[in-house]
Amino acid sequence: MSDIAVVGPGAIGATVAALLAHAGHTVTLCARTPVARLVIDAPDGRIEAAPPVWTDPAVARPVDWVLVCTKAYDIAGAAAWLTALIGPATRVAVLQNGVEHRARFAGLVAPERLVPVIVDIPAERVGPGQVTVHRYGALTAPDDDAGRAFAVLFADTPLDGRTSADWTTVAWRKLAINSCGIALTLIDRPFGAARQPGVAAALHTLAEECAAVGRAEGADLPPGLADEVVAYYRAQAPGLRNSLHNDLRAGRPLELDARDGVVVRMGERHGVPTPAHRLLIGLVEALATER
Repeated sequence: MSDIAVVGPGAIGATVAALLAHAGHTVTLCARTPVARLVIDAPDGRIEAAPPVWTDPAVARPVDWVLVCTKAYDIAGAAAWLTALIGPATRVAVLQNGVEHRARFAGLVAPERLVPVIVDIPAERVGPGQVTVHRYGALTAPDDDAGRAFAVLFADTPLDGRTSADWTTVAWRKLAINSCGIALTLIDRPFGAARQPGVAAALHTLAEECAAVGRAEGADLPPGLADEVVAYYRAQAPGLRNSLHNDLRAGRPLELDARDGVVVRMGERHGVPTPAHRLLIGLVEALATER
């Protein structure tokens, strides 16, 4: 069993912390404010855990694993913990949206210690330490020594800890799904809206743009990926909202750059046009300034 610090007990952080604690690992939460208890309403019932919480990096100590589960824009918040948590053999897994996990932590974590992880767990935070998990999903790391060690952490949990020899393709597949969430965010509608032809067409356009950029970045994405993305949205619970949508409704900062801005930035690098992403980013940014 491993000694694990989870930085950022939001929807994903709270879920993995509770499940790892139930599996017998030693888990500590790193948060700005105390969380008395984790309550996870999962597909097979409620899971509760009460791991200790550090609210000050000064009291933290080195651990075997650091799981960074903060929002992608909060690198400063995560970095504040790393000096105290990283010891001679510590590995750091980054469980965040987007495809730039390594770039975000360059200079903060030695490359051989960093494990980028793609998260596919539909989960919503409903209160401090309280999360609704709609489906147990997967956590995908690169197929190397560190990635395989990360996957083993979840062997006794209902989450699918896995590795991939082509992590880049997995990352861009997930980004193709996530980047489309901006359309539903803009119209303030849950996933069920994807069953409307006009909304489906918008999702398809966004997914096509993302896939084109992903291919330019070396991802092996099939020609029909946009159709798969629309089918994915239509297959989800109709009332489910993506995290960008939830953050906008709650007046929280948005992960626009990690989910959509990256498509535009990398598209510019490769000469791939991304007009739909540009348009929707501007509109959602305008909405956010009014809240």
